[in-house]
Order: sequence, then structure tokens, then C-alpha cells
Amino acid sequence: MNANANPQPEEQRATVRPGQVALVGAGPGSADLLTLRAAELLRRADVVITLREPAADELAGLRAELLQHCSSEVSVIEAGTCGDDLNGVALSHAREGKRVVRLYSGDPMVVCRGAELVAACREAGIEVEVAPGLSSITAGPAFAGVPLLNGEETEVRVINARAEGSVDWADAAAGETTLVVLGADAPAGQPAHHQGPGFDVVCKSLVAGGRPGNTPVSVVRAGGTTRQTTVTSTLSRLVAELKQKDAKNHHLTEPALMVVGRPASRQNELSWFETLPLFGWRVLVPRTKEQAASLSEQLREHGAVPEEVPTISVEPPRTPQQMERAVRGLVTGRYQWVAFTSTNAVKAIRERLESYGLDARAFAGVKVAVVGDATAAAVREFGIEPDLAPPEGLQSGAGLAEVWPPYDAEIDPMERVLLPRADIATEALSSGLDNKGWEVDDVTAYRTVRAAPPPQPVREAIKGGGFDAVLFTSSSTVRNLVGIAGKPHNTTAIAVIGPETEKTALEYGLRVDVVAPKPSVTALAETLAEYGDERRREAIESGKPVLKPSQKRRGRRRKL
Repeated sequence: MNANANPQPEEQRATVRPGQVALVGAGPGSADLLTLRAAELLRRADVVITLREPAADELAGLRAELLQHCSSEVSVIEAGTCGDDLNGVALSHAREGKRVVRLYSGDPMVVCRGAELVAACREAGIEVEVAPGLSSITAGPAFAGVPLLNGEETEVRVINARAEGSVDWADAAAGETTLVVLGADAPAGQPAHHQGPGFDVVCKSLVAGGRPGNTPVSVVRAGGTTRQTTVTSTLSRLVAELKQKDAKNHHLTEPALMVVGRPASRQNELSWFETLPLFGWRVLVPRTKEQAASLSEQLREHGAVPEEVPTISVEPPRTPQQMERAVRGLVTGRYQWVAFTSTNAVKAIRERLESYGLDARAFAGVKVAVVGDATAAAVREFGIEPDLAPPEGLQSGAGLAEVWPPYDAEIDPMERVLLPRADIATEALSSGLDNKGWEVDDVTAYRTVRAAPPPQPVREAIKGGGFDAVLFTSSSTVRNLVGIAGKPHNTTAIAVIGPETEKTALEYGLRVDVVAPKPSVTALAETLAEYGDERRREAIESGKPVLKPSQKRRGRRRKL
């Protein structure tokens, strides 16, 4: 067709259908609390205007997680680069026919100035939508264990202490209505981040207005995030206890939410988030993002903040001929068994088969053995049910060799076993099968090479005690982490997946605190959680503050 046929009038060609502006509430600070509608709006967005908060550095991680919902073509505009005309920027892009998402902390219509953008869109004739988010008004108390409204409480009053004009504290103090106070700041004499009154001013004003000094009060900072800290006291004692907490490294000196009234008295009883066994622990997971996904998720469920740092890079074998012959033999019936000792081996064989247009049917008539739970899961994902696996406590190459049946010429049609593995794997399984009469084709399915060093801040945190725990899932992760980043500080808890990894860690001069009862990442995460829970109980029983390993006094680093 001629591109110049039936040309449109100039005015019609210049017309652009207006786009849409969506106000999206990001919640109190955790990307997990984003609503499904908000995630869908981010997915469809052409332009995203990021969060704009005084504590922008603390929201950097949240912004990154939220933007993962967006397409790769999305245009991201940092709110701090727009000056005071954020609404104008949103409208300008919408007039160009783009779908614009403006992100807000909490809920766009609570404390935030979302109403101004909605009004501007309505006036300009641009389609607008509000995707509400969890407000800190309700989320903060919920994560702290403070039930705002229950069978006894029938009313809650919200006070914005930073609102223009003075707050009538005498009126707020009247009666026993539960108060939620936003925008309170550090006590007098300490660094302030906002222009709101200090906790001391709020407490004194309420007492002066008639609230008894023994009225329960809770201060919740960063509610719903793993930086959350809660202090529960009374109006007369709160400031003194905040200072004590600051002295113990809790740093409750920035704006926080206050709950004043009877519900605060139940905080210690109902605290569920901050009492998670690994709450706030920064845990180093020396694996690739793909390998660490399930382990990191388990750690988050226990309250930890996992940080994935690859120590090993998985590469194809230098020459592909061995693998090509192995796959050809698998298809032509050369093998009685295939033994998988790692998920990487499963992945290597699967990718090679799929490159030839083959699938799990290539294993017809072949028995499959796996070394452990993770490998079994990878095999099942490919559509194969394993025929042999060692029991719990023996999940290793040596353990698999121990339970492997000896070769019997009368019942076994052939004696050949395919063993695809890493170039640096041990010989325990191969030699064990050889001793039982099997002929093993030991094939290099993949190579493991040391990954590049992590960024300097991560290396400094590893050596300086910035991590609370390090999880080692193999001996090679010990060797490679020490090689690319140095040895973890002696305050850092060391958790290993089994005896062999423990032996390597000890050889490198590390004190091992946690050994998983069986070689699986699930058991490793659970055992570390039990360790953290035990530390918490011991601290509470001895009357000491519950501190993370990184908050302990840092001594000299371990030496060989």
C-alpha cells in the first residue's frame, strides 16, 4: 500500500489521544505489600514518577523492587529532579498519550498530596485512577502488634503533628480515645529530620491536657519493614526509654508513628513481626540470584534481609564433544542409569536435550538417581520421577553410592552409568559405583569458575562485620567467597550445609555456628532460624537487649 494514500489532514495527524495518570500507593515500605491493581498499573506504565520522601536513600531498595513490575521500555523519572511541579510533569506526559504512574508512600490520599493531582487531572480532562495503598496509620500498628480497634475500642483519632496550624493538644487529650500521632520527631536536643514536634513535646502536651502519665504509648518506626523498631512505654516514661534504646543502637531518633491509649498496652503481648527469629538480620547468600531464590524467600519468611552475592559462575564445558556423546548414548539406550549430583547437572542435560528438540521422553527405559531433595525437585520439574535417592542424613555423593545396588549381570541389562557433573566434583560417587561393579561414564557437564568480586561496600561489610550471618552451601562457596571478598568478621554467624562444608570453613579459620542436619538449603535456613530464636530467648531470659550479631562489639578478625 502506498504510504501517502489518503493522507490525513494536518490537524488530525497532530491529535494525540490523552493518556492516563494513575496514583499508586506503594504501602508503608515493603514491596510485598503492593496491591495486585498497583502491580498491574506498573506493568502497563509508560512513565513512572518515583517516590519522593525526605529519607530517599532508605527507599532506594523499595523503588528498585517496585520497578521490577514495569516493562523494560518504561521511562523512570526521579521525583527529586522535577522540582515542585510533579503534577505538571505527570500531566505533560499524559497529554502525549502515555500511561503515567505516580508512586506515593503509603496511600496517595492519606497525608500525601494525591488529591491535588487528581483535581489537576480532572480539570485537564485527563483520565485518572487511584490505586490505594496500605497507610502507615493502620499498617504500622498492625506490624507492631497494636490492635487499634477491637471489642473494647470504638474510636481512633488520627493527628498529623506536622499539619499547618497548631494541634489542639488539650482537645486531643480529652477522654480516652486512642490517638495515632503522625509526624512526631526526635526529642529536644537530638537531631531532627522534620519540622514536627518532638516526642517529648507531644507527651508533655497530652499530660498537660489531662491524659494520665501512665497512659500506654507505643512508638513505631519504619513499620512493615525489616528496619522496624517499636518502643512501648507510658507518656511519662517514653522519652527516657527512647534515649535508652538509642544508647543500645536502636536509633529511634527519626519521625515515627505514635499510638497513645489502651491498645498500646498489648504491644508486647501481640508483637509478632519484630520477634521473628532472624528479624532484621542481614544475611549473605553466596549464590547466584537463580540458585538463591528459594533460599532467600525462606530467609525473608523468618524476617531476614538476604543479599545474594555470586561466588561461582557456571560455564559450559570447554569442549562439547563429551556431552554430545553422552546425550547420544542416552537416546540410543547406552545407559542403565543416570546419576544427578546437582541441579546444575540436571540443567545442563536438560538444555542439551532441548537444543536437539528432545524432552524427558529421552529417559525412557533409563533409571534416574539423585543426590538430594533439591536435585530431585529439578528432575521432577523436567517431568521425571527419580528411582533412587539416599535417605536424610546421607544426601551426598558418598551417601548415594552407599545405597546404590551392586551390578548383577543376571538382572541388569547393562552395566553403564552416566554421571554428568562439575569439573571440580569429588570422586566419591564414581569410585563407589566402580567398586560395586558398574562402569561409569564420568562426563563434565559444566565448569565452575570463580565469580567476579562483589562491589566494594559489600566487601567492606563482609570483612567489617556488616553482615549478621553468612550461609555456605558448599566447600567451593567458602573458598571462593574468601578469595573474592575476604573472610567474614568474627561477629558474623557462619552457617554451613553439612560436614564437608564445615571442614572447609574451619580450615579457613572460620568459627562455624550452625550446621544443617541434612544437606539441603531448606534445612540450612531452618537451622539458622532456630539459632536466631535461641539467641533471642537467651537474651530475654538474661535481661539483656536482643541484638543482632552485627550489633555486638567487634573484636579482631579471625586469623588462620
